[in-house]
Amino acid sequence: MEEKNAALLTDTIYQSFFFIHNYRARPLTFPNFPNNCYLKTPYPNTNSGLFAVFLVRPRVLAYRYGDGRRRWAKKVLIVAKELKRLRSDPVRVDRFIRTHVSRLLKSDLVSVLAEFQRQDQIFLCMKLYDVVRKEIWYRPDMYFYRDMLMTLARNKKVNDAKRVWADLKSEEVLFDQHTFGDIIRSFLESGLLSEAMYIYEEMRQSPEPPISLPFRVILKGLLPYPELREKVKDDFLELFPDMIVYDPPEDLFDDQERGESEDD
Repeated sequence: MEEKNAALLTDTIYQSFFFIHNYRARPLTFPNFPNNCYLKTPYPNTNSGLFAVFLVRPRVLAYRYGDGRRRWAKKVLIVAKELKRLRSDPVRVDRFIRTHVSRLLKSDLVSVLAEFQRQDQIFLCMKLYDVVRKEIWYRPDMYFYRDMLMTLARNKKVNDAKRVWADLKSEEVLFDQHTFGDIIRSFLESGLLSEAMYIYEEMRQSPEPPISLPFRVILKGLLPYPELREKVKDDFLELFPDMIVYDPPEDLFDDQERGESEDD
């Protein structure tokens, strides 16, 4: 009989419940209980002999197969598709977020945000960004802000990037030197020089000890801008006097511009 009950429990997926009498006198043991499940009772402090115990199996947003394909959880897939369908109507998007998106699990919500970042859905990214920051489980995170800033830089959304930067400053989020280099390089690749150099000055004032690799990443991104590159190069050599910076030939970009004009 116990083996039969254990087999039934193993096949249960979501919140199948059963009742156990005299639970404290006879602890619950099942030999075939699945490893990735756990028991949860809504009445942990009750003195009653009757307990409602739920079998909870963690849900996964996407299952990745060997060929790279992904299978999303049905509920999350519906939410993501509906948000994309409603994105032209801000009022309906806000209503849908209140009724559906706010009910998603943490892993599902963060994964949908990451997918919208990959698709450059900036409007939806900013909506979910606000939702995440209002959740009770939210904690300021360096990588959360890094991904947002790099997405906004890639799409040249300067005003949104300034807003996100103000939020992370108010939450006292500190980037490490590698993250600073990645963010600055993203702004440089999009041609946002003033924003990139502003973040560079923030990096210089950071309490994190400087390391050489982020400077080299920034110097590479500044190759088309020799004046700014000289400034960063001087800072680099001041911090690391024993290192060498490779300078490309002076006529490198002249040749490139000449070749582009000939193609036109």
